[in-house]
Formats: sequence, structure tokens, C-alpha cells
Amino acid sequence: MSRSAHPAGPRHADVLPEGHYSAPPADLNTLDPKVWAQTVTRTEDGSVSVGGIGVARLAEEFGTPAYFVDEADFRARARAWRTAFGHDADVFYAGKAFLSRAIVRWLYEEGLNLDVCSGGELTTALSAGMPADRIAFHGNNKSTDEITQAIEAGVGRIVLDSFQEIVRVAHIAQSLGTRQRVQIRVTVGVEAHTHEFIATAHEDQKFGIALADGQAAEAVRRALALDGLELIGIHSHIGSQIFDMAGFEVAARRVVALLAAVRDEHGVELPEIDLGGGLGIAYTSDDDPREPHEIAKALGEIVTRECEAARLRTPRISVEPGRAIVGPTAFTLYEVGTIKPLDGLRTYVSVDGGMSDNIRTALYDAEYSVALVSRTSDAEPMLVRVVGKHCESGDIVVKDAFLPSDLAPGDLIAVPATGAYCRSMASNYNHALRPPVVAVQDGEARVIVRRETEEDLLRLDVG
Repeated sequence: MSRSAHPAGPRHADVLPEGHYSAPPADLNTLDPKVWAQTVTRTEDGSVSVGGIGVARLAEEFGTPAYFVDEADFRARARAWRTAFGHDADVFYAGKAFLSRAIVRWLYEEGLNLDVCSGGELTTALSAGMPADRIAFHGNNKSTDEITQAIEAGVGRIVLDSFQEIVRVAHIAQSLGTRQRVQIRVTVGVEAHTHEFIATAHEDQKFGIALADGQAAEAVRRALALDGLELIGIHSHIGSQIFDMAGFEVAARRVVALLAAVRDEHGVELPEIDLGGGLGIAYTSDDDPREPHEIAKALGEIVTRECEAARLRTPRISVEPGRAIVGPTAFTLYEVGTIKPLDGLRTYVSVDGGMSDNIRTALYDAEYSVALVSRTSDAEPMLVRVVGKHCESGDIVVKDAFLPSDLAPGDLIAVPATGAYCRSMASNYNHALRPPVVAVQDGEARVIVRRETEEDLLRLDVG
């Protein structure tokens, strides 16, 4: 079948259906460096390479769909965060974004700490050699076994998320003959996402202990009174995919006010403040994330200013970037299957993956970019919706984007910025096999998480 054998859907943006897209780019062959990993380039033959290896070779060796991580890019981003915050602050990589033993080793080598939120993540971290004292343990409902595992391992901090957990952790620590370092996660009444934040009425969530009605102050009283706990600070997390620092400013002001109240009531100045993560990345060319040094400078100034106003010593700052480190470092490679033009609407491009390897579009209405990577094309752009192979109408990978109108089955397309929350939230829906994660660097590629097999599925099915 020829490249032009498929009738295209809408091309020029004269009359296009409503959707989440901008006008087609001037050149569909250009890769916006904002959304692609650092070593991703087009080669002389028009195909795309990462770490010096072309996608055709990668697809042949590792199959599709597959996640490809630019190891050099990951390490560079980790170093940038470590350098930006310096030795007077702590950077905890948020393992929930994506965690594997290779990732843990890279983090350790680049000088970052790690936060985990389950026993499985903790086991992965410890098995890969992350020192326990550089691990923070999160979660709104940690089990007794998980708390015991964390304390026995010697984790550097446990973030307390409820009144029941304050007592539970203290009791387990005492029974183990130790004193556990903890922070209290407070809900500061700020919700921030992308460029917007709301500063009131957001205590209605499962995480944290509300500042409102004095609950957080009471949590501090209880933690300070228990011999099994060493309260080292306050933790706050206000949202995700944040570009605007205004929400952090309001949150920091409220947390520092709590620190001042603790000093006034108990004569104690807590030494640490954790402002969480949620810093945004570029999924599309319209996104404009801040650089780590800008974020570090802004957060440092905010906390210092508020502490000076409250006559407090400036506490040690911690942050928890996950997506901001791993998100931009990876792309998902797919092979095009069927192409279905809908006259006057758009063209549906089906790939060999879908919501089983990227649930974020269906779950969060997330937006992504997409590019033809196995070749270049001078064909006119057509409006497409990239969909998966699952039996769900909501099985959408990229809602609305532009690809060349000569796209054909067998072409390779890639979705950038899929390093965070794609493999970590992947599923076996329709008994799909979860894709591998392949690290690429300096002309070498190696599997760091292997592709699942049918034997893996059947091994768990004991019926």
C-alpha cells in the first residue's frame, strides 16, 4: 500500500471541529526541544534517534510499544535540581512518578534523596542500594507492616498524614526501641494546578491534616508529646503540573505561620520545611515550565522572607520533584496500525498500545504531543486523534494533534514526555502486556524493566 493510499481527515485549519489543539506547526518534522529529551534528534535519513540509536533499530530490537529513557537527560536533570538547591537543602525524587532499581542507582549517584509511598517502593529502593536515611516515607494509609518495615530499615523520615498515624508510628517506634524522625503533612488550603491556584476551601481531600480549626496545631502537640517521635518539620504539597509560584508563596506563608505558633506555644523551632513537588513540565509546545535554578531561587526567597517577618530561623528546605525530573526524559514508541478518516472531523490513528501504557489522557484529560519518527514527510498536516487498541471509547493517547496526511500502517510514531506516571500507572487491561523500559545512552541501549510476557500473566492466574 502506498503512503498516500489513506484518505486524510481535515487538513488545513479552515474548518476544524472543537478540540484541544493549536494550529498545525509550520513544519511537522521539527522536534520541539522543550518536549523531547536532550539527545533526541533527526538523523540524515529523516528518522529520529535517541542516545545515538535510531528508532527503527530500537523498535526491531525491543518491539513496540516501549518506553525509551534518555539516561544522559535524566542524570542531567537530577544534577540540575541538586545543584540548584545546594547543600543547604534536600531534593527528594518522588518515586511514584516512575521507580526502578536503575532509577534508584542513578539518583544515588547524582546525590538525590528519594521519597516512597508504599512498601513495594521502599523494597525497590533498598534493594538498589539507596541508604535508608536518604528515604522519606509518604502515604495517607500506611499499614502497620509498612511502618514497621520503614522504621526497621531506618528511613530518614516518615511523613505523618493523620492523627491515627501519629499514634501508630509512635507506638511501633517505641516497641522497636527507637525514636523515629517525622514530619507532619498539613493541608494549607491552597490548590495549585498549572497556571492557576485557589487559596481557600481546599481542605476537602484525603491527604494531610488541615490548618483550619487548629487541627495541625493539635497534631504538633500530640507528636511532640510522644517519646517514639522526633518531630523535625512540616510538610506541604499543593498540587501538580504547577508553573506559577504564587501558590507556593501562599502555602509557605501559612506553613511559616504554623512554625511561629509552634515556637510561641512550645518554645521549639522546627528545623525543616518540605514544600512538596508538583512542578510542571512541557507536554506540548504551549507549556512553559521553570528551570530548577529559578524554582530554587523563588522558593528560597519566599521562605526566607516569611521567616524573617516571623522572626524565625530559616529552616532547611526540602522539595520533591518527580515528574520534573523523569517526565521529559522518556518517550513512548508505537507502531501505527489502522487509520480511520472521519470526513469533516478528524482521522483516528490506532497504535499498538493505548490506555494500558498511558492512562493519563483518559484519567486526567491530559494533553500530549506526537510526531512521526520513522521518516520525514512533506505531506500536508491532518488533524488526528491517536487512540489505542483497547475496547474502550476513552482509550485515547493524544486527543488532538497534527500528523502528516500520508501516514500509513507500519509507520513509527512517538509521544514525548511520558517518563512520569505512564509505566508506573500501566495496567494489564484486556490482558495487555506492560511495555519494557529501555535506557539509552552513548549508542547503547539496555532494558531496565523488561516487557511482560504471557507467561507472567498466567503465572499469577492460579485457577
